[in-house]
Amino acid sequence: MTVIREEDFVQSIADALQFISYYHPVDFIKAVHEAYEKEQSQAAKDAMAQILINSRMCATGRRPICQDTGIVTVFLKIGMDVRFDTKLGVEDLVNEGVRRAYTHPDNVLRASILADPAGKRQNTKDNTPAVIHTSLVPGNTVDVQVAAKGGGSENKSKLAMLNPSDDIVEWVVKTVPTMGAGWCPPGMLGIGIGGTAEKAAVLAKQSLMDPIDIHELRERGPQSKTEELRLEIFEAVNNLGIGAQGLGGLTTVLDIKILDYPTHAASKPVAMIPNCAATRHAHFTLDGSGPAVLTPPSMEDYPDITWEVGDSVRRVNLDTITTEDIREWQPGETVLLSGKMLTGRDAAHKRIVDMLAKGEQLPVDLKNRFIYYVGPVDPVRDEVVGPAGPTTSTRMDKFTRTMLEQTGLIGMIGKAERGPAAIEAIKDNQAVYLMAVGGAAYLVAQAVKKAEVVAFDDLGMEAIYEFDIADMPVTVAVDSKGTSVHQTGPEEWRAKIAEFEPVKIR
Repeated sequence: MTVIREEDFVQSIADALQFISYYHPVDFIKAVHEAYEKEQSQAAKDAMAQILINSRMCATGRRPICQDTGIVTVFLKIGMDVRFDTKLGVEDLVNEGVRRAYTHPDNVLRASILADPAGKRQNTKDNTPAVIHTSLVPGNTVDVQVAAKGGGSENKSKLAMLNPSDDIVEWVVKTVPTMGAGWCPPGMLGIGIGGTAEKAAVLAKQSLMDPIDIHELRERGPQSKTEELRLEIFEAVNNLGIGAQGLGGLTTVLDIKILDYPTHAASKPVAMIPNCAATRHAHFTLDGSGPAVLTPPSMEDYPDITWEVGDSVRRVNLDTITTEDIREWQPGETVLLSGKMLTGRDAAHKRIVDMLAKGEQLPVDLKNRFIYYVGPVDPVRDEVVGPAGPTTSTRMDKFTRTMLEQTGLIGMIGKAERGPAAIEAIKDNQAVYLMAVGGAAYLVAQAVKKAEVVAFDDLGMEAIYEFDIADMPVTVAVDSKGTSVHQTGPEEWRAKIAEFEPVKIR
């Protein structure tokens, strides 16, 4: 009988979570690089360049790929000939590993988990508890799959109870555009088919633990209906022209993963869960000989890529910006921001709007200011701020009109598209929305030269900071006239793909 020591198990979970916070899987790095090499959309190519540069920086600096260090999901297959040398339950052991990983002093990870989700929504401070799936299987080892899933991609998950005669590809092609770009493509789509509603969702999540292998599948050809479906969905989704970060281009997905399960004769449950540009997962086996040993990627696995902004870039001083200045900015234009800007996301926006409704004075003056939708990781060592990439902007859409019309705010920075209501408010107020690349958090943080909390410090990572920045790269995503590149870009590339045979993504 195999004996798994408590410390070996806990430390293995902790080590795996630290490992995946700063190391992309090698298959992901190679897949993004191949897509980068073949991409013909300059905006999408630039976004992928930032993702790859950020990945290498995180590997060398051992800091998080994304500021959203995720909700932890663990799949355990415990051999029935295994005994645990501990008085704790298996879930308690996993959560102790999570706690240890997320509070590691050399690489503090952002605590994003809130207890009482329908009530007070209080942060648990250590990112526990994890979501754990356990099965007992024959054998004398413990098979562990660990993932950290960001909220931006998790929020785009879809579930449908299709009729048995409904076409799955048709549903996927119809559904993916409704997900927007908040899941930070390029990434993978995990699809679970069959079972019951909850089984389909678990299958979709579990499928994302497998490595990217669509290239090999295309070369050898499909050998089952599931493999045919993978290839068909892969081509169909990429033909939508959504592209990296939703800016339009050839590559939206790097792979399609599918797991299925027998289902009721009257049912066809289908769940679809995306993995973002911060794909993070690890797989190890414990056999009683000690903690898991995880092998880092070689620096040779990372492509040698540089990103140049070019001569046409617009340099902007946020300390002197005026509403007249931003009316000159064009959709899709690259802008380098310097000066002081504020931060704020869901909780801060809600509090501001509530204070305005009550006639209370705000703790910060937002007139002619820009606000960045970010919840940064705590800094370590000599850092000014930890990784500080953008969060999904559509969550702030319901606050946008009030913020623009009652505070004097003129600009917003986040990731992905804005919805119709926000775009209309931006147009009416001749404001602007800028997009930073999701999945490039450590790279973005290098632009921050000073950071201090200026309001709502009780909100933790959702407090309002003032960042002093230098040359932070962003794209004009919605201009003062209400033109959105997340609408024009995919439309343009969908038409181009339909007209010519694009470079094959293999």
